[in-house]
Amino acid sequence: MRKIEAVIRPEKLEKVKEALGEFGIRGMTVTHVTGCGLQKGKTEVYRGSVYTIDLLPKVKIEIVVPEEYLEEALKIIIENAKTGHIGDGKIFIYPVEDAIRIRTGERGEEAI
Repeated sequence: MRKIEAVIRPEKLEKVKEALGEFGIRGMTVTHVTGCGLQKGKTEVYRGSVYTIDLLPKVKIEIVVPEEYLEEALKIIIENAKTGHIGDGKIFIYPVEDAIRIRTGERGEEAI
């Protein structure tokens, strides 16, 4: 099993979530986060004062998939989150040793 963490633009969340759902991935954790990277924030003027917003709002999606679903899940996320501009986000992939469904005690892929 693999864990996918995708940090994407907030406005792309629904599109990514729907596409993953159509593929059969229903369980996910979504966290609203802030961060910076190549985008480096933005400068705005408020009441005559210039200020910089260094950390921009993003959404982090975490899903765990069986190994055979990994490439398709990555493809779905990339296709639905991409705008072609700086700030589209990043995807991180981690190995998952085991998973346990607390309610039933199921383990491994049955738990996800």
